[in-house]
Amino acid sequence: APNPPPGTVGKLLPSTEMRILSLDDPSKDAAPGADGEVAIRGPQVMKGYLGRPDATAAMIDDEGWVHTGDIGRVDDDGWLYVVDRVKELIKYKGFQVAPAELEALLLTHEGVADAAVIGVIDADGTEIPKAYVVRQAAAPGLTAEDVMAHVAARVSPYKKVRDVEFIEAVPRAASGKILRRELRDRDRELRDRELRDRELRDRELRDRT
Repeated sequence: APNPPPGTVGKLLPSTEMRILSLDDPSKDAAPGADGEVAIRGPQVMKGYLGRPDATAAMIDDEGWVHTGDIGRVDDDGWLYVVDRVKELIKYKGFQVAPAELEALLLTHEGVADAAVIGVIDADGTEIPKAYVVRQAAAPGLTAEDVMAHVAARVSPYKKVRDVEFIEAVPRAASGKILRRELRDRDRELRDRELRDRELRDRELRDRT
């Protein structure tokens, strides 16, 4: 296609249909220009998984739409942008939050060199968006409060970043893809260490009384 805009994966092929499904209600289409799950239907789409009816039913609905698991949006000229994966969505109090949207917003802060966002479980058992941020060399004083305020001023309340950790580098594959599993492991190790430290302090306090 002539002059595709930066970031697009292209336009639909002939005889192919596409829907962008609402992330909150997949039975409905997302609003025009909004992010949603990409669903495809056409003669080149697979019929299903051989001998795996459950897997087929989970991916292809009764009307033949293949639910790709990709989150995307379509601009006014019909260009498709894939921005995230459904499985990466953070489910905050019933709302769906796309990490890639927050990451793109974080990178607009002049003090942020790189960033990644994952869902973590807070002390109340709620999944929240946590940002891992690499400071620009010229912004050593950037604080977690600065980062959270930058995002909060630009998103709906449920999309706010609610925890920030500064790191030396965001783990990425050779392709540039963020290795979110490494960040989840890092968060789990941090919380396990905090729990052990708290238990140790409690035990020492009991021993002194």
